[in-house]
Amino acid sequence: MAGEAPWVALRLTLLSLFRNVMIAIVDYKAGNLASVKRALEFLGHKCEITDRAERIVAADRVILPGVGAAGATMENLRALGLVEVLRNDVARASKPFLGICIGIQVLLDRSEEDDAKCLGIIAGRVARYPRSVDGRPLKVPQIGWNRVRQARAHPVFAGVPDNTHFYFVNSYYPILDDASMALATCDYGVPFTAAVVRDNVLATQFHLEKSGAAGLKLLDNFCRLKS
Repeated sequence: MAGEAPWVALRLTLLSLFRNVMIAIVDYKAGNLASVKRALEFLGHKCEITDRAERIVAADRVILPGVGAAGATMENLRALGLVEVLRNDVARASKPFLGICIGIQVLLDRSEEDDAKCLGIIAGRVARYPRSVDGRPLKVPQIGWNRVRQARAHPVFAGVPDNTHFYFVNSYYPILDDASMALATCDYGVPFTAAVVRDNVLATQFHLEKSGAAGLKLLDNFCRLKS
């Protein structure tokens, strides 16, 4: 019918807008989101920073980056109504999902930081780095470059040599219930998981956007993974 034409055109326009949101960067009112956006744009990937559930659901893939405390991160995600979106419409919906820095920590069940209940997408907990090792003080937070060992092959590490250095800024580290999910490991006073993978969900303890060419390569690889 002729009267339906405007509605059809509007629907097609809205669908086109949503299709253009290739990568959603979750905005939970934390820092460092703009750095991730700039890195993605430098690599030629369409992206936007958003706190809107419908935009996250419509995106082809989702990134949860940032810096901050676990308690505040979870509080903000709850206030924005994004906890169930990330659990059900992203992680359980086979949508490629990347966590960076605090993004790896809140994927687990609970964090010692603020005694926070986290997303529970991957079984495990988050612990604070020890204050000392063998009687020697350990500087916490860990800030700087550290060597990352790849535990197994995965397309996200394609073109990145084993034992490459990446940039870390963390006071806490993830401990997985299932160690086979560890994609890469590192040491800082204690051995810890530096990257994790479970099906469509990937996450790194290090900052991809601050790790030079190697970090950009991993970020680009994630953006090109088949969904």
